[in-house]
Amino acid sequence: MPSIALDQPVVDFTAPATSDSEVSLSALKGNKIVIYFYPKDSTPGCTTEGQDFRNLHDEFKAQDTVIFGVSRDSIRSHENFKAKQEFPFELIADEAEALCQLFDVIKEKNMYGKKHMGIERSTFLIDKEGVLRKEWRKVKVKGHVEEVLEAVKQL
Repeated sequence: MPSIALDQPVVDFTAPATSDSEVSLSALKGNKIVIYFYPKDSTPGCTTEGQDFRNLHDEFKAQDTVIFGVSRDSIRSHENFKAKQEFPFELIADEAEALCQLFDVIKEKNMYGKKHMGIERSTFLIDKEGVLRKEWRKVKVKGHVEEVLEAVKQL
């Protein structure tokens, strides 16, 4: 699978998500789409980022924007995380890392001196035609969701 590039159409994909659903990019045409990748359900930074998207969800919705969170966690883990945090958006389970590879978010990480491969916190904004318009990599959680919302409003 090729990877994505700014100002280019994102290749169609279908992935399993919470609420017993499947997310397909082609089925979302006509909406702006925010896809944010995060390392792990129920960890502090990931929880804060999800809560920030949750808290501004109505503003994104007013801009015809659909939000999806993606990690390598299972659907069951996602369902628990979503329910506990009351997320009004779906979480995509990318256990096979197909989306992670498409968006090139698997990077070498260093935790307490130990190197491992993991998801680099990243967010992508796709326009109503399915074209990638903006990407944020190596995301710092504080203030990030507000920045994404501003970009959505400019689109």
